[in-house]
Amino acid sequence: MNAAGRMMIGPGPLLEAEGLALQAGGRWLCCAFSLSLKPGECLVLLGPNGAGKTTLLHTLAGLRAPSAGEVRIGGRPYAGWPALEAARFRGLLPQQQPDLFAASVLETVLIGRHPHLGRWGWETERDEALARQALADVGLQGFEQRDVLTLSGGERQRVAIAALLAQAPRLFLLDEPLNHLDLHHQIATLELFRRRVRRGAGDGVNASGEVAAGAVLVLHDLNLAARYADHVILLDGRGGVIAGDRDSVMRAELLSQAFGHPLRRFENEGRVVFVPD
Repeated sequence: MNAAGRMMIGPGPLLEAEGLALQAGGRWLCCAFSLSLKPGECLVLLGPNGAGKTTLLHTLAGLRAPSAGEVRIGGRPYAGWPALEAARFRGLLPQQQPDLFAASVLETVLIGRHPHLGRWGWETERDEALARQALADVGLQGFEQRDVLTLSGGERQRVAIAALLAQAPRLFLLDEPLNHLDLHHQIATLELFRRRVRRGAGDGVNASGEVAAGAVLVLHDLNLAARYADHVILLDGRGGVIAGDRDSVMRAELLSQAFGHPLRRFENEGRVVFVPD
């Protein structure tokens, strides 16, 4: 730890899994496999409904123990992390955003700053500035005083993304971040996270001192995955898993087998497109 009592993080992978296997309800979701995610990289989880993508993401987030193998963030297993430090290092966007109580948009986004506050701490001007910037990043400037209960599904999803940005983790874990978003905001969201993870890519720090992040996303759109992923984990829903770089995993025959429908692969102006046969 450093003088401020925070754990020192080395320049290695942000996320690692070794010999990872998952079982749920007596069914194996995936057999043993390994992965490594470095700063500046994006990993996409693909597979049919019920294949275990959310379960895998929650395991990578430290919310459930793997049936076999180990997950490490910043070079350490979750057991080696104080809970508050882990919350600063990795942030999770869940699939659903329940709003049980009325609150302003700004108050909701400020929840993302809680891991950076002491037990009795209050938000500072800097915390509020970061929250306002996060809202601007998702195109919601001017919404600060709106009640979240009055927002559309897409607007509420963007508020949740803003809260995660305000949290400023090194590792973003996003479960279907494109839920409720129209095409414009789907692309804007993926571009936003691609820019965020590539800050400082390479040695982990850019000329402005910004630290690179990494992202793991559950996506359903194969063409968006082909466009934005560096690495892919493909679950077939029958316990099989293929993990590797995008081009080695996103092959028509492998995707067709996993999704149970024939797909054809085309290249159009340098981009890969998959079309149902």
